[in-house]
Amino acid sequence: MSRARRLIAVAMAAVLAAGMTACGGDSDENGGAVDTGGVEGTDDGAKLTLWTRAPLESQAKLLVDAYNKSHKNQVALTVVPNDDYVAKVGAAAGSGGLPDLFAADIVYVPNWTEAGLFADLTKQIDALPYVGQINKGHLDAGTRDGKKYVLPFVLDLSVMFWNKDLYQKAGLDPEKGPTTLAEFKDHALKIQKIAGKGQYGSYFGGNCGGCGVFTWFPMIWASGEEVMNPEGTESLLAGTAAKEVYKTWRELWSAGAVDPGSRDETGATWVAGFQEGKIGVMPYPATLLQTADKTVKVGVAPLPGVSGGGSTFVGGDGIGISKDSKATAQAWNFLSWMMSEQAQVNVLAANNTVVSRSDLADNEFSRKDPRVLAINKVAAEPASKTPVAKNFQQAFNAAGSPWVTLFRNQVFSGATDPTADNTAITEVLGQ
Repeated sequence: MSRARRLIAVAMAAVLAAGMTACGGDSDENGGAVDTGGVEGTDDGAKLTLWTRAPLESQAKLLVDAYNKSHKNQVALTVVPNDDYVAKVGAAAGSGGLPDLFAADIVYVPNWTEAGLFADLTKQIDALPYVGQINKGHLDAGTRDGKKYVLPFVLDLSVMFWNKDLYQKAGLDPEKGPTTLAEFKDHALKIQKIAGKGQYGSYFGGNCGGCGVFTWFPMIWASGEEVMNPEGTESLLAGTAAKEVYKTWRELWSAGAVDPGSRDETGATWVAGFQEGKIGVMPYPATLLQTADKTVKVGVAPLPGVSGGGSTFVGGDGIGISKDSKATAQAWNFLSWMMSEQAQVNVLAANNTVVSRSDLADNEFSRKDPRVLAINKVAAEPASKTPVAKNFQQAFNAAGSPWVTLFRNQVFSGATDPTADNTAITEVLGQ
């Protein structure tokens, strides 16, 4: 499915659901009270359904298998191809056929909460004794008009990766990555000087809006600035820090320190060069540490700001109970267990997946690898965020979006004033 068709599917889901009465987790279709089973929910042997998109298949299977082995309730997992997921959810929303539980890319969550696809979980979430430790970015993305609708399912974070062998060859300390934008540029340039055939200082998704927001927004946040206003209706990507980010990449590109393939990179092969040992240092998805580690000696650090600091884009998927579920108390039992120490540490952390609770970031498994511990901790930093905007997809992620136009003009065309392109983003955000 093309990006344009996916956007249509999102719109269809909103239209189809807008005329329906969303059934909250604490009320039935007639408005009466529903037993939510208390903080832990009800475990009475119910058959539950859960949908997730294919990129999260491994984590979803780990959680579902562990839950099914330890509970009377049983969850049937359906994994949907990534490009088909939005359309499938949209069609099900219109026919009243959503599963009991479904995950959503965090950038879609604001649209789907507004469309009424999720049940209201405010009372249940607020009753959790560790609610203040749950990843704030995901909770905020799933909050509308003061009501909470989703919990973090799987976190996908952006961090800085570097090739320790290339660092050592370039005379850099292989155990110390860049802590400022200037250091990032300096490291990439030094690696370029000693690079062999097909090797480059850095790489980025030069025609991939999602890659850009995932890795460049944190550099702005780490600098103490914002990318949008709190309402998600105005772009702030012409600020001082943003300009410094564009300038850094422009200078690296002009110096030949960025793989030329970056210009046309749509995200499909975004990480391949680093995994093949051809790239020195670049922003990278934290979830791929174990994969990259098989072929490269990897260093890991937060994404730096202009003068330091550290941040990450808290991406991934949120999960909630659907408006169509007839087993809200049982579905909540799965969600409350999912947030427990048992699931977060002994299932997710034990399998090298980032935990969603800051109080569990330092655990027996993350301590075995300082890099994993660093990834866990940066997720809880105040500068680490999940940007929320109703029209986020159209403004930033979509092919040919005004955000893609902005950073391509800045890096490849040498434009110095992003004001006009920033205004174009604001226009889309405000639609």
